[in-house]
Amino acid sequence: MVSILNGKNGLLGETTSQPDFFRDLNLDQVIGAITRPKQEYNLQPFFWIPLRDAETVRYRQEVFQDLENQPVMEHIKEFAEGMSVTRRYLAMIEKLDFDYHKKGWFLEAALVYCDAVMTLARHLDGLPLSSRGLSAFREYLMHYVQLSAYRSLATEGQQVKNALTEVKYCVVIKNGKFKVKRYESEVDYSLELEKTFKKFKQSDAQDYLARLPERTGMSHIEAKILEFVARLYPEPFAALTRFCTEHHRFLDEVIQAFDREIQFYVAYLEFITDLKRQGLPFCYPKVSATSKAVYVRDGFDLALAHAWRYEKKAIVLNDFSLEGPERILVVTGPNQGGKTTFARMFGQLHYLASLGCPVPGREASLFLADHIFTHFERIEDIQSLRGKLEDDLIRIRDALMHATADSIFILNEIFSSTTVQDALFLSKKIMARLMDLDAVAVWVTFLDELASLSEKTVSMVALIDPDDPTRRTFKIVHKPADGLAYALSLARKHGLTCEQLQERIP
Repeated sequence: MVSILNGKNGLLGETTSQPDFFRDLNLDQVIGAITRPKQEYNLQPFFWIPLRDAETVRYRQEVFQDLENQPVMEHIKEFAEGMSVTRRYLAMIEKLDFDYHKKGWFLEAALVYCDAVMTLARHLDGLPLSSRGLSAFREYLMHYVQLSAYRSLATEGQQVKNALTEVKYCVVIKNGKFKVKRYESEVDYSLELEKTFKKFKQSDAQDYLARLPERTGMSHIEAKILEFVARLYPEPFAALTRFCTEHHRFLDEVIQAFDREIQFYVAYLEFITDLKRQGLPFCYPKVSATSKAVYVRDGFDLALAHAWRYEKKAIVLNDFSLEGPERILVVTGPNQGGKTTFARMFGQLHYLASLGCPVPGREASLFLADHIFTHFERIEDIQSLRGKLEDDLIRIRDALMHATADSIFILNEIFSSTTVQDALFLSKKIMARLMDLDAVAVWVTFLDELASLSEKTVSMVALIDPDDPTRRTFKIVHKPADGLAYALSLARKHGLTCEQLQERIP
């Protein structure tokens, strides 16, 4: 089976839980926002499984690019709506009580399905498609609508509905009882009443009619009337029963899988539409499972951009690169300068690239890691009876035990709970392990010495406004660590220096 997500490798396997690092990178917020509008498809498992095969990533990128063609997207959405109605009708049947009522809605579900499939086939046949995925599905669809099984489903279904539409009957109600008989050209009193009172109609009067929702239920009296009608007209109802029996499993497995999997692409593109409209750049990155030369131009934190999409706050774009032997970005600079956001951006970009998605940035080349390990600050768990330093050590030890040369590490202010000397000693030990592994990493730290340990480290610094050291620019640039935290400037701005406090103390 050809999958629109996994190509000729077949349907993608699914997992029941998100990766451990999602919370640290705020990817749980991003994926939650992407999938929330489409909960009927259960899309989250598709976003929980990254790819390591560069060819499959490019396969998905091609599908994304085809769907950015507005006519293609519109026809896919139209098809999805038809399939959604089909599923809704089939689910509703399970809640109905009366046999012919169930069969009638089954017929409607089959006809909606046939129309959705044929309409999509007709539209895709006239559209230029560049992706291998959509082209293969179009080929399958064109073959499917020519199969005798589909043709009989569509033709017989319409014939049964036409025959039922021709059924006319009368209900005679008298003394609290009713009987059902064939229609014999009796007078339609509703038309006579409308004709009689037509002269009282005021064409310019306001219309107070309210549209009532279409009922899908049936009372026991309506069911009994339907039963009598079926006795009067056995042929069309026998045809209905025969249709439901012969086509009881009319949904095609490949089309069902496509209907769900294609929403992975639709949901993501809908999610980034507002951000692109605001001028934020997205691109299709070059990807490799072997080359660790990575770079991004004008990248940004997707979770932050989504959270600020309705606020008048500028999203700062940042660049980074690793070339040759370089493997580890060491980020230093003042607090609240955007260092943690930068680290999250690094992780988000690599993970989204491994899904085949367009990533936040104007241009990018990224590494397909076998696993992303994160180490962000955790609230101390009093149940564990471990101090913060011990917890840091145990967590980083577990990560290093499972890491390979193809892993990515994102470390944020590790060992901040101990002395500078101890933190530096432990950090150098871990840095040596990362270098031995040859792993790609981002390390946010207050220890400037880590930025220049070897040719594998690259120093990046969070900048401040040169005219106002208290104002953070949130730009992170390649620059030697300068050891300046600007804490005194912040304290002075908020009136918290020793001199300022003493002036206020009587």
